[in-house]
Amino acid sequence: MSGVVGTPASRGVVDRVRREVVATPRELGIALRAWTPRQVGAAVLLAGAFALLLGIPTVLIPNPVFGREIPVVAWNYPVWIASAALAGMLAATYVRPSASRVSGPDAADDAPDAAAPSRAALAGGILTWFAVGCPVCNKIALLALGYSGALTWFAPVQPYLAAAALLLPAGALVVRLRGQVSCPTPRRPRTPAPTTTA
Repeated sequence: MSGVVGTPASRGVVDRVRREVVATPRELGIALRAWTPRQVGAAVLLAGAFALLLGIPTVLIPNPVFGREIPVVAWNYPVWIASAALAGMLAATYVRPSASRVSGPDAADDAPDAAAPSRAALAGGILTWFAVGCPVCNKIALLALGYSGALTWFAPVQPYLAAAALLLPAGALVVRLRGQVSCPTPRRPRTPAPTTTA
């Protein structure tokens, strides 16, 4: 059994994993430095929109419309801000670098696995809402567990939901940014408008 670890094939796998771990931060830095002002602006705007969309109903932003029976916990704010930043950055990866390329969707978005980061981001957003929301104000938890059950069973799980809510969009962002650098796709040529003869 110990001989398997030292085989050339296993050393090759270990070397490949080591190269991936070293290459990933470099690729992410390259991808982020290549962002245009349009993409940066979209990331900031969309992060703010996500923060409002999540912060108002969960009463992380105090407002007269929504109420909260259980006070906000200290860790809710960093999770909320980090989730908004990740959501904004991930959404910005779908924004075209320049307005001039408007013919047809980006080739990278047509890849078969392009929907996987979108699904992960959506799941992360839903988990964030469950994680930072009031445990007894959540109708699903309240119906499933009752008031005392929501406090006893659901509230202690919320930090784990928060961790998953941050890991899913972070992983999706890494996939999107790495895809911009490690496997860029060729730009689609513009298709000429059909000509009609009289």
